[in-house]
Amino acid sequence: MYRSVIALLKRVFIASYSPDAQTQAFLQRAQKQQNAFADVMAAVPDSKESSQIFGVSLTRRGIQPLYLRITNRSNVPLRLKVVSIDPNYFSPLEAAAINHFSIFKRLTAFGVVGWVFFHLLLVVLPSKIITSFWANQRMDDYFLMRAFRIRPIPPGETSVGFVYTQFAAGAKVFQVSLYTTTPVTAGELAASTMEPVIDFSFSIPVLGIAPDYMRRDLAALLGRQAGVECDLSELARRITELPPATTNQQNKRFGDPLNLVVVGDFETVVTNFLGRWDVTEMLTLGSCWRTAKAFLLGSEYRYSPVSGLYLFGRSQDLAFQRIRHSINERLHLRLWLSPLCYQQAPVWVGQVSRDIGVRFTTQVWNFTTHRVDPDVDEARDYVLEDLLKVEHVAAAGYISGVGACNRSTPRYNLTGDPYVTDGMRVLIQLAPGRVQPRFFNWS
Repeated sequence: MYRSVIALLKRVFIASYSPDAQTQAFLQRAQKQQNAFADVMAAVPDSKESSQIFGVSLTRRGIQPLYLRITNRSNVPLRLKVVSIDPNYFSPLEAAAINHFSIFKRLTAFGVVGWVFFHLLLVVLPSKIITSFWANQRMDDYFLMRAFRIRPIPPGETSVGFVYTQFAAGAKVFQVSLYTTTPVTAGELAASTMEPVIDFSFSIPVLGIAPDYMRRDLAALLGRQAGVECDLSELARRITELPPATTNQQNKRFGDPLNLVVVGDFETVVTNFLGRWDVTEMLTLGSCWRTAKAFLLGSEYRYSPVSGLYLFGRSQDLAFQRIRHSINERLHLRLWLSPLCYQQAPVWVGQVSRDIGVRFTTQVWNFTTHRVDPDVDEARDYVLEDLLKVEHVAAAGYISGVGACNRSTPRYNLTGDPYVTDGMRVLIQLAPGRVQPRFFNWS
């Protein structure tokens, strides 16, 4: 009882800041990579762990600390290109400032009630203001101390710290780009002093949401479904023989056209898409409620579930999306593991379309559905352009698919949305690192 009263008085009169630098359970989930130049270890604390480490709720303010440990194994200094991890990362003092204690924010959080009792709060304000100032200073020092410092790493030495990135749920996908740095004299400044060494690509699961693909044992599916190895001409022929479109669960009606083929192992596919796309959550009561709120309020829900479309007798194996201003404006991308293989990499068959609004329908239980952009080729070509931008497309080309239809004779998906297309599928072979793409022409 006595301790409870003391704790209550402390919360009332004092703003305390108590980070826990000893929290290290997240390091058990760390991923490690190395080459002749460097050893890199990366880990992402979950929301609870980051709150313990930094003493404030970073997740609530859209900040995700990313732990890095880089050892320079070369004989020249190395430097981390932080914008390769997140071009919109937070500086240490910026991240701290966003989390500073503010008396004004606390008062406004109470609304009218806070101001009604403002005269009572005057008793605690002086101590709150003074201790908040001290706590904020300590927070600044702590965030700086735990940060990964952007400076050359000498040969044989190790740099450790957190990069304060934008929050991502489901999986954190990023690249660690290291450069050699060579000291020069003033007369040599015109020469290039930074040369790229290598990109380390990471895809780290982030605890907090359940991605839709976790409902399926993809490792077992990949093991059972050893793809038929094809050369390029055989692959092109087999792709043209695939079903033209997705179906309903009973396999009795065609839905959206299958307009995308991706070649790459699971890690390469996930890493390339999750750099700019979001995972979708499993369909649960919680995710349905969040979807309904976003739909009614016209707000953003980056990880909202997608409905199931069917191919090979099952719903999609992977699903990604990109949201704009609200849940009603987004691109949907679904992928299914096919029974094909090219250069020992799995072949994924996919469907991508763009939602551009909502409309009434009698085809679904809630009488509303997303309105799909009829120009499905635009969404297909957007995927290719997006992947080309990061220079991870080894090869690409267009192959016959669903067959052409125009605006005067459109086809329709399962919810009655019309679509038009040139009838082609885009084939994209992904690479784990940067490459120069080759373009095939089967027409």
